[in-house]
Amino acid sequence: MMPLILADTGEENIIRRIGGSPEMKKHLEDLGFVAGGVVTVMNTIGGNLIVKVKESRVAISKEMASKIMI
Repeated sequence: MMPLILADTGEENIIRRIGGSPEMKKHLEDLGFVAGGVVTVMNTIGGNLIVKVKESRVAISKEMASKIMI
């Protein structure tokens, strides 16, 4: 298991678990990041990530990406 921030660009990954505060977990869940879901890193800009999750592209911070374990 490793944080999403270390994932290779363009590679599909399965979300294993979501860490962080209850508020951050809820926010990520609302964006579509749930355990068992598929996430793909599309691009990295200044440490922040653009990811594809549930057929949508979402920009997340480096801090959030470090809480998503794949």
